[in-house]
Amino acid sequence: MTQAGMIAAVYAALSFLAMQTLQVLSWGPVQLRLSEAFTVVAAFTPAAVPGLIAGAALANITNYAVLGPLALLDVVFGSFASGVGAAWTWRFRANRPLALAGPVMANALVVPAYLPWLVRGLGLYRIPVLGWDLEGSWLGMYAFGVVAIGIGQAIVVYGVGWPLLVALERLGLREALGQDW
Repeated sequence: MTQAGMIAAVYAALSFLAMQTLQVLSWGPVQLRLSEAFTVVAAFTPAAVPGLIAGAALANITNYAVLGPLALLDVVFGSFASGVGAAWTWRFRANRPLALAGPVMANALVVPAYLPWLVRGLGLYRIPVLGWDLEGSWLGMYAFGVVAIGIGQAIVVYGVGWPLLVALERLGLREALGQDW
């Protein structure tokens, strides 16, 4: 329980930091949440599954001030996606590329399903240069979100998370947590 609580606190803190410093890049149809790199801790301990769920819920509840009750969609379903991704990472921890695909796929498939309701009317699904206006089409917005969030997640999880995973292994985190495989 202590590990889960610590993981929740670190993930939530990293998310708050990203939302304050990167703002527009940490929400919307294109997301580069650097806190998602921390999801690699699920390769070290199963306590990361509830920890990342709780951390995501804590981070996402802050959207309530801006979005009102619609923010609860992010709290529930965003946290669900974090849990699925973390469980996948733990399950496939012996195969690093496959393990890290969990948070990428879970967020890419779940978040775009409800994101159009959260950002409706902000013009985020209009791309005049390409002549696209997906605002009225949930399926179009979902498809765009799957690709955009998937790319953002892959950049963060593989580009930042993988080196973090390697660094944590070199520091002996696996042994410190008693995970011997």
